[in-house]
Amino acid sequence: MEQEADLPVRRGIVMPPSTRSLLRSGSALSLLTLVSRVLGLLREMTKAALLGTSALSDAFSVAFLIPNLFRRLFAEGSISAAFIPTFKGYLMEGDEQKTREFLSCFCTFLSFIVSLAVAAGILAAPFIAPLFGKTEFNETVFLTRMMFPFLAFISIAAFFQGILNSVHVFVPSGFAPIILNIVTIACAWLLRPYTKNPARAIAIGILIGGFLEAAVQAPFVFRRGFRFFFTGLRAAFQNPGTRAVLRLIAPTIIGMAAYQLNDIVSTALARRAGVGIVSSLQYSLRLQELMLGVFAVSIGTVMLPNLSEYAKSSNWDMYNKRLASALDLIALITIPVTFFSLIQGDIMIRLLFQGLSFGEESVRLTLTAFNFHIAGLYFIALNRIIAPAFYARNDAASPTKAGVFSFAVNIALAALLVGPMKGGGVALALSVSGAANTAALFVLFSKKTQGGMKGLLTKRGAYLLKITVFSVIAIIPVLLFNKYLSGFFMRVNAENRFVTYAVPLFITLLLFAGTGALLLLVSRGLSGKRSV
Repeated sequence: MEQEADLPVRRGIVMPPSTRSLLRSGSALSLLTLVSRVLGLLREMTKAALLGTSALSDAFSVAFLIPNLFRRLFAEGSISAAFIPTFKGYLMEGDEQKTREFLSCFCTFLSFIVSLAVAAGILAAPFIAPLFGKTEFNETVFLTRMMFPFLAFISIAAFFQGILNSVHVFVPSGFAPIILNIVTIACAWLLRPYTKNPARAIAIGILIGGFLEAAVQAPFVFRRGFRFFFTGLRAAFQNPGTRAVLRLIAPTIIGMAAYQLNDIVSTALARRAGVGIVSSLQYSLRLQELMLGVFAVSIGTVMLPNLSEYAKSSNWDMYNKRLASALDLIALITIPVTFFSLIQGDIMIRLLFQGLSFGEESVRLTLTAFNFHIAGLYFIALNRIIAPAFYARNDAASPTKAGVFSFAVNIALAALLVGPMKGGGVALALSVSGAANTAALFVLFSKKTQGGMKGLLTKRGAYLLKITVFSVIAIIPVLLFNKYLSGFFMRVNAENRFVTYAVPLFITLLLFAGTGALLLLVSRGLSGKRSV
């Protein structure tokens, strides 16, 4: 895979990888993402064990949320929406000097903007924290200031990731979050005796892990011959490539800001709904992200460079085929996962989080949020796939419009539902707004005259219906045997959490997956006979 990526760069033209290499890249990235998400879940389990759903846990969640907002604005948003399509143009042009100048200018620009954001965030922390309530106010301010430099480290890491992904190298950027999670978990347990509270130990781990995320990718960037240096600010802002990125990223920042404001406003509403609501929502989202990130994020990451190439060469047939296969794959994965999680959410939460500071009330709060969060899994996954299809066409305005619409739906519903439904209302609002975002994206995409959705939606809808029906049928055996299995293993060893929860969960998962696979095989066989 490395040789294949190196050769096109030396020639100055990056050709689309073969289907086999794309699948290999996607599989490797999915595996690394799976490991990262599992470790991320272990990180949340560590947080649950040390902080539970206490006021200190809420303070940490708020403090980490704020730099995360700017990370997605300056790092992930700019890289996915603007940097990769622009950088692909330089690579296809083949002028090494222009490419080097662009990288140097963009690195300077990104470093300057992020440094300003970090300084402003540290200074403004006492004014930001009260927006989320005044419980553990001083600790929230301290933790916010402590973790804001994470933004600088992760922005450089995202810059390196954009370079590598543009030449179809995905493994280093897939491995980097694994480092972050391992370091955070280790610091949480090893440093907590030496810090005022466990939240500060976790914060130290996040800072070190963010630095290592950038450091681990740098050698792979330099190994592929990319060299860049800091330039003057005037040169950085006047560079044509930087200006092209700015033109693309301006609407993206508005859209990303709207999306991230969802988190901020929802968190502020949730914190006022009661102690532990914010933390329960975060635990629920972490469990959802485990399911979402393995495939949706990986598929979107691998798709963007290729869709950019197809769009620039006007190969709309391949563009549509690649997008259609991704949409079907998302349905095949997320619809069954949604049905299974709705039935087995309680046992999942007890297995992963229960213990020490995470008691019955924490389970109840987290399960309430999870049931509503998981209902929106399919739509959130679709958004991760459709948005890169716009970015590949140098169209950042359409996802921005959809994001602003989604933001309005989410905030209106969250404000309406948080009173009667508490955390469940906030989670439901997020899922409904995700569906609204998907609908808006499809409407906007269907208006495209080249590479649009015309002719694709009917087939996708039929496939979605089939997977939904199969999932409903496959969940019936789980419902029939679930109570019996849980009772049996509870009697076998009620003190062992693994025996009580993991074993019946695994058995029902096999039963569900086996039934679903059998239905797909029978369906395929019947389709083959009809075609004959």
